[in-house]
Amino acid sequence: MEKDYEVPALKRADDILSVLGESRLPVRASALLAATGLSRSTLYLLLDSLERRRWIEKVSDGYVIGVRLFELGSGFLRHDALQAAFRVEAAEFVGAHNEVVQLAVLDGTEVVYIAREDSHRPVRLVSDLGSRLPAHCCALGKALLASLSDDALLAVLPDRLQAVTPRTVTRRARLLRELAAVREAGLAGESEEAAAGLACFAAYVGETALGNRVAVSTSVPLSRIDARREKKISVDMMRMARRIGARLAGMGQSSV
Repeated sequence: MEKDYEVPALKRADDILSVLGESRLPVRASALLAATGLSRSTLYLLLDSLERRRWIEKVSDGYVIGVRLFELGSGFLRHDALQAAFRVEAAEFVGAHNEVVQLAVLDGTEVVYIAREDSHRPVRLVSDLGSRLPAHCCALGKALLASLSDDALLAVLPDRLQAVTPRTVTRRARLLRELAAVREAGLAGESEEAAAGLACFAAYVGETALGNRVAVSTSVPLSRIDARREKKISVDMMRMARRIGARLAGMGQSSV
């Protein structure tokens, strides 16, 4: 079997962009040297080329992701018509509950947050756009994982799962039982498994024409949750997911 061939320059550029993408602050060239293992001359040639294309930008004595790379990445949402379908329904949910709504896609065993409609009040979030979380620790991830068969999950999930908080489910067998319940109920939920003080509720939207599995969720501080409000949020979350799926299907963009 032939090994996959990689273009060295692209891999090196990706290594740089990955470091910048994971940092909230500008990254100095010295830190990029240490993180990538590149030679000084190769690093500076790549930084210059990436900066000229505006994939990265120089800020003070460091580098950050550039506006052109953001522009290119935004094409992901346009291809599947996700942005338009999400915005309309998410705005209605926020209007009814004044809580944030998030859209995420499954990438392997992780979720990637790709859109968000904010509430009109502060809320502590772990979901900056473009950020990732292990799927097993968040409601969004559980909604997405539940769309897969147990056989498919057993092929990719380790026996012991990463603990993000003390309340994260770390045993695969227990997670599989939870996912079976998610499939039956049509709703995923978790309390403080991804972030202290937050409860999250999520529902699966469907698989888009490009093969992306997407789901929506809301994150609510525990201080704002009681049984009655949880029920109302859960019902509206499932309704919103169905409506987004229907909008995508109406655009010919989904296989929900």
